[in-house]
Amino acid sequence: EKHISIQRHFADLEKLANLKEGEFNVAVSQNTDLHATDEKKPCPLCSEEKYKACYSHKLHRHLQNFHWKVSVEFEGYRMCICYLPCRPVKPNLTGDQTFSKMGAHYHCIICSATITRRTDMIGHINRHVNKGETESRFLTVSAPKSSHEVLKESATDVRVLPNYSTPQKTDSYFNPKMKLNRQLIFCALAVLAKERTPIECLDAFGATGIMGLQWAKHLSSSVRVTINDCNENSVAMIRENCHLNKMRVKLNAKEEDSDEALGDGEESADTIEVTKMDANVIMHLRSFDFIHLDPFGTSVNYLDSAFRNVRNLGIVSLTSTDTSSLYAKAQHVALRHYGCNIVRTEYYKELAARIVIAAVTRAAARCNKGIEVLLAVALEHFVLVVVRVLRGPSLADESAKKIRYLIHCQWCEERIFQKEGNMVEENPYQQLPCDCHGSMPGKTAVILGPLWSGALFNAGFLRRMYLEAVEYSLDEAQSLLKTLVCEAECTTLKHYSNHSPCDESKQEECGVYIKTPNTPSEPHLVVHGKRKSDEVIRNAKRQKAENSAEHPAFYYNIHRHSIKGMNMPKLNKFLNYLSEAGYKVSRTHFDPTGVRTNAPLAQFKTVLMKYSTPTYTGGQAEEAEFLEED
Repeated sequence: EKHISIQRHFADLEKLANLKEGEFNVAVSQNTDLHATDEKKPCPLCSEEKYKACYSHKLHRHLQNFHWKVSVEFEGYRMCICYLPCRPVKPNLTGDQTFSKMGAHYHCIICSATITRRTDMIGHINRHVNKGETESRFLTVSAPKSSHEVLKESATDVRVLPNYSTPQKTDSYFNPKMKLNRQLIFCALAVLAKERTPIECLDAFGATGIMGLQWAKHLSSSVRVTINDCNENSVAMIRENCHLNKMRVKLNAKEEDSDEALGDGEESADTIEVTKMDANVIMHLRSFDFIHLDPFGTSVNYLDSAFRNVRNLGIVSLTSTDTSSLYAKAQHVALRHYGCNIVRTEYYKELAARIVIAAVTRAAARCNKGIEVLLAVALEHFVLVVVRVLRGPSLADESAKKIRYLIHCQWCEERIFQKEGNMVEENPYQQLPCDCHGSMPGKTAVILGPLWSGALFNAGFLRRMYLEAVEYSLDEAQSLLKTLVCEAECTTLKHYSNHSPCDESKQEECGVYIKTPNTPSEPHLVVHGKRKSDEVIRNAKRQKAENSAEHPAFYYNIHRHSIKGMNMPKLNKFLNYLSEAGYKVSRTHFDPTGVRTNAPLAQFKTVLMKYSTPTYTGGQAEEAEFLEED
């Protein structure tokens, strides 16, 4: 039975005290003396030591002011504060009166827990509601499932719980702001699906299952999707969303028949495997071609398991949302999680991407695997990194050599990666192109890292992703991918061409060899043999080393280096000026006012100064004319 402190109406609380409903109001209106006819009655929610027995009019005010007004309401019921010996307080130092003193508390109507404070009780009830736990043994009517909101994204429906965008308040987290992130991951998977078919792909942190459902719905037979989550409520929500999108669910190696989710006369839908495991466990037990990691916060705890069984030439993508540490707001956390020393710089977003890739490279090297970075994106809410796995200790060594320290001048913000080698230099600051270390007293530079010093993009792979975004009408991803292609090739947007990289050399850059058919009827043959694929990878690596056409590392913010009292040129015009001076130049997605170029900072400032105009030229001209008239 429910506790006596849980009542629906105030009249029910009066009945517990043997008070007749409206007795006090009638006595006051008739001006009768209650002491003559009434007897003292105890409070039903207080012990005798807390509140002694009193007359009806005092008891009425006590119940109303002391219990009813401070109650917590839920589903029409009121959980009043209780002073009965249900929850003993902690004993004092002397141990006296331990059992006689009782603390004030509330009784939860859902789980029968006792909570001391009213604000804590309200938060406790809200947590039950956010998790969908609204059914109580005391309530006859539970919250219907249809009360959950249904959202739609990319032709995929997902049912979400209340407060779905706040991870601390719900188990099935869904962030609408991560739509662009999901589109980029889908494009990367679509490119891989055309290289090999079918592919085993894993969404290690499913939450609502939106990402895995989009994979299965649009790529159909090309992929075999596994959605995993360690939370039981999330797994139930994923299964429900699979039925909502007319997908069959395979759970615990047994195919669950979901004919109820399919309408009459409809064909059998694709099958999605839903598992309830720790992400590290499922990645240790099974092999996959495509793995996506999107935990709440950092993903370094899952990198070793991800690279343990991922197949050769497979893809690992990870989304890191611990932007406070990666963006140098919590530098001690970055040192603890990634082993990197960082400071806040003008290029902090690219610094964050290189920190994550360095952690990925070390995890892959421990498994005798190398990586090829296909995509690195750092936006306001997340850092996304997509890498291709290259099996072999020699490739792992080549990748590990690209992890270096960065020398950053804190005075002018010039930066350069340290040279390779184990010899200790007497003054490593001399490697910087600037002369701040000689003209300024004391130390002017800091050593950051270790960081990834290689390329952040693969232009051929990005072009193929752009074609997939056009095919599936992913508008938000199209504009970003176009910027990424220009950034990877270090060219301006007006020189961008929508040419598909179908030639053999472009496919080698993407890490896969596709044999061109001799006849139109002959299908494309994707070669994944170990010997041939390793040979193709070595040739591609050799071509990259010979061409050395990687984009310049880092970028400069044009406003950060502007001259006081001068009007800067328009950004697009400034890009043309740098290009005419013989430097590679492009815009960057990391910073809308950033310029990626191989020009030294001194030359960057020289060109900026040359084409800047004084701010008060108009006022000076008017003053000159006034002086001439005088």
